[in-house]
Order: sequence, then structure tokens, then C-alpha cells
Amino acid sequence: MTGRRSDWGAEPVPGGTSFRLWAPTAPRVTVEADGVRRPMQATGGGWFEAFLPVAAGARYRFQLDDGPIDDPAARALPDGPGGAALVDDPAAFRWQTPNWRGRPWAETVISELHVGTFTDGGTFRAAIGRLPALAEAGITAIELMPVASFAGARGWGYDGVQLYAPHAAYGTPDDLRALVDAAHGLGLMVFLDVVYNHFGPVGNPLPRLAPAFFHPERHTPWGTAIAYERPEVRRFFIDNALMWLRDYRFDGLRFDAVDHIRDDGSEEEILIAIAREVRAAFPGHHVHLMTEDNRNITRLHARGPDGSAGLHTAEWNDDLHNVAHVIATGETEGYYTDFAEHRWEKYARALAEGFAFQGEPSRHAGGAARGEPSGHMPPLAFVDFLQNHDQIGNRAFGERLTTLAPAPLYRALLAILLLSPHVPLLFMGDEWGERRPFVFFTDFTGDLADAVREGRRREFAAFAAFKGEHARAHIPDPNDPASFAASRLDWAAREAADGQAWLRFIRGLLAIRARELVPHLEGAREGGRVIEAADGRIAVDWPLDGAILRLRARLVPEGDDPAPPPGRVIWQGGAEIAPLAVTVTLETA
Repeated sequence: MTGRRSDWGAEPVPGGTSFRLWAPTAPRVTVEADGVRRPMQATGGGWFEAFLPVAAGARYRFQLDDGPIDDPAARALPDGPGGAALVDDPAAFRWQTPNWRGRPWAETVISELHVGTFTDGGTFRAAIGRLPALAEAGITAIELMPVASFAGARGWGYDGVQLYAPHAAYGTPDDLRALVDAAHGLGLMVFLDVVYNHFGPVGNPLPRLAPAFFHPERHTPWGTAIAYERPEVRRFFIDNALMWLRDYRFDGLRFDAVDHIRDDGSEEEILIAIAREVRAAFPGHHVHLMTEDNRNITRLHARGPDGSAGLHTAEWNDDLHNVAHVIATGETEGYYTDFAEHRWEKYARALAEGFAFQGEPSRHAGGAARGEPSGHMPPLAFVDFLQNHDQIGNRAFGERLTTLAPAPLYRALLAILLLSPHVPLLFMGDEWGERRPFVFFTDFTGDLADAVREGRRREFAAFAAFKGEHARAHIPDPNDPASFAASRLDWAAREAADGQAWLRFIRGLLAIRARELVPHLEGAREGGRVIEAADGRIAVDWPLDGAILRLRARLVPEGDDPAPPPGRVIWQGGAEIAPLAVTVTLETA
């Protein structure tokens, strides 16, 4: 078929719409759109194609011998999975910021947000009205938790089943484009979290349509493994990544849990193939690709001779979060057990070199070695955070650090986060000290709802606070609408005195970052050096481009402060972190 940009799905072409579907076990397929019905032509390799004289906005479905089936690459699903798809024409949208080319990665400060709980309206359009508040705070990028269509109205988005269609409860494809467009008008980049390691449990048409899409003998923690080595499967995911960046003008993607993307049978693994095609497709644009990967590997983020990221741009640095959380709360159960000992050394190492575990045995992993050396990587290869959707929402009650940690210590850790040379990420509401929880919520029914509720409670059975069934019974039911409602941001708290004080604190730190650090980050080629790490005292130096950044901190109430570092003081903690002490200096050539 001519005029197509993707192997999969329905696309407007001159005079109508081109439909393409991979159904290798189907003897025949029919497509029906707005009353026009036509058999699809088998073109070899399990592919079926058809052209219908219908325009964008037409509703359509495919028909197999045993009944109707969803288009797995539908671009719009007004009624959600299981309903008719709608032909979307991205070329019809009139962009208000047509010349946007993105921003350099060195300027990135991310606010991660969940569309459904970011505003009372819970839609793409509603989110637009809150974007100026983020830009005014000094945030330069928003990252949307997954928006691909999933079953039900409420959810985190990691159970997506129609990966090409924005979730209907949030709005239409054009509503999402309007959100991205509005963000660009304010100078904000927009990143999207995509899930390519599994599909959700309800509404996925691919197992019936193309069993060869999967490896039934292999499983991820969330379901059957995917056969990434098949050319048709590879195009499904590569084209999906390109679609979000091209048709919606996202500035980058964050790939969820890539350690569960096993692609042993391909000459070039799917994550590398996606990155290469993305880089080739958008010359002249700042496009940034992030990975989440529990393995602590660096090969996906290798730099070229000029320091540029040839593949993926940066890795979410869970190690920094985990050890900072232990320091902030004293909690050492679950995966925090790896950070119970030598916490100060691990915190300093994560700040300086990225990963705290660089091949050492992991107690949480049963003694297996975890990670590889990362000190050779530049600071911009790591995205650091004190909170994100996982680390808050995977708690039984979804508490934030504002309710778990002493305020001076939390603010000191925030200052270090925002003034380190790594890319900082905040979770929505962090800039005003949001205290509302962010709990795990879904919208399943029947036996699946029961299984999710009871499975979630079993997850916490090993924790001391939830040893008894009575204690676990108080864990919020993910399917209760109240769990979703409790997670909605409290924007009124931003305007209260305490919220404004937090906001001034964050805004001041981000202004310093933009003025003092950003000019020296792009050319930084390697990690930092730990000068001291013991008994609550941290000293780290980072060689930047034409400057040395130095951190000296005492993060316990009593004790001697580290020796004052050379250089010009760009920030020094005062009453907001007392009785703790943090000093950051910059020495320029």
C-alpha cells in the first residue's frame, strides 16, 4: 500500500483510508468502516490489506471468521478496548508551535504526572490549564505516565492493550496533541512513558489475532513474553515509538522496565533498533530516550566521541532513590534491604558515579551480582529522583516523603537532588510539598478485581506492619473509586502558606541550577569523585565542562561539618534545613 507510514493499522491516504493487519492464522479478514464492507487482500506472510473510500473520523472494525476483533494498532478508540476504532488523521491538527525542535538534555528538569489525577478533570485538556504553574516553578519537562488505551476508566496505564490509541477517558488524539502543543508554547518538553514489556490482562486482541506475537513458554512478571525477534512484532513496537514522536510531537520516550524485554533471538535487540530508527527519523530535533532497567547496565547509553548519546540518553537511577529513601525514613524492608548497610557510602557513590551497585552482590537478589561500572558515564546519563509513581504508589498506602521523613532532611535531600549534575525528576506536586498519597488503583471487575485486590495485599505479607490478615485488610482496594480519588492532587495546598514556602524553596534551587550548572553540563564527560562518605557526612566533587562542582553535606543533626570546599558558594542551606548543613560550590576555570 502506498502512502503509509506504519506497517500496522489504519492510515488516511489520498482518496480514503488504507487498512493493514497481521493475522497469520486467519484464512480471511474483512474490514467494515461506516457501512462500507470489504474483504481484505492477503499479501503474504500473514498480512492483509484493504483500501476503503472513507475519511478520517470513520469508525471501523475487522471481522474474522469467528467474529469481530479490534485493530491492535487502532489510533483512536472512543469507547475503549472492545469498541469500534476511529480513523485518525494527525496531519489535520493545526499546531500552534510548528517550529518547536525541543530543548537540550542539559536543561531538563522533569515533573512526572498521571493525567487522571493531575487535575480534578483528569483529562488532557484539563492538564493544559496547570502547565503554566510548572513552567513558573522552573520545571522544563513533563513526563506523562502511560496513556495507551487500557481496560476501564481508571488505572496507572501500565496495563495498556491498545498501544497506538490514547486512553479515551483522558480525551481524543487531538486533545493529547493540544496538550503537547500547549506545553511547547510554554517552553516545556513533553516525554511519554511507554510499556513494551507486556500487555494488560483485559482487552488485548493480539493473542487471538496473532498467537505468534508471543512466547507462551516464557513469562514476565505481568504475563506472556513477547516475540521481539519476529519482523512483524519488531515493526509493531518501532512504528509505535515513531508514531508518538511524529504524530504527537513528543520530545522523547521513557521505556518501562526494559530488563523484562528479552530479545535474545535478534541480531540487533529491539531497544537498540528503536533507538537507531528514532535517531535517524528526527535529525535536527532534540529527542531524548530514557530507560528503566534494574540491571544497572550502561551499554544502551554509550556516548560517542563528541559526547552525544547515539542510542538512549539516560537511565532512571533507582539506586539513588533507594539509598536516599533509607536515609530519609530508616525503612530497610523489601528491596531497601540492599541499602541498609553502608548507606552513606552508597549514597555518595550514586551521586558521584550513578549506580551504587556496580557488580556487588545484592542481598535482595539472593546474593547475585548486580550492575556494572558506571563511573565513566557522564552525569547526564542518569535521571535521579527521591519519589516517582512506583516508589510512592507501590507502598501499601501510597505515602509521600512529606509524611514519612523529617522536613529538614527531606529538603536537604531535595537540594542535593536539584543541584547535582544528574537530571532531576520530581513527582507531580513535589514542588509544593504535596501530602496527598498516590496509591495503586485499577478499574477491573469480577474475578480479576478480586485477584488484583488480594494479590496486592499478599505482596505486603512479608512486611512487619502487615503480618496479620487484619492489618492487610486495611490496604486500599485498588478497584475502589475512592483509591483513585484520594490520589488526586490538592492544588489548593499549593496556594496555602506552607505550599508557597515549599514552592519558593524549589523555585530558588531550580533558578540556581539553570544559571550556574546548566552551562557546564553538556560537555561533562565522566562521573564524579567521592571525597568523604561516613556518619552522615557527604563530600562529592564533579568535574564538569570548565568547572568543578562540589557538594559538602552533614545530613545528621549532630557532628562536625565537612571541611569547606574551594569555589564560589552557589547554595548554602539555612533555616529550612537546620540543624543539617549543605553547601554547594562551583569553581570555574
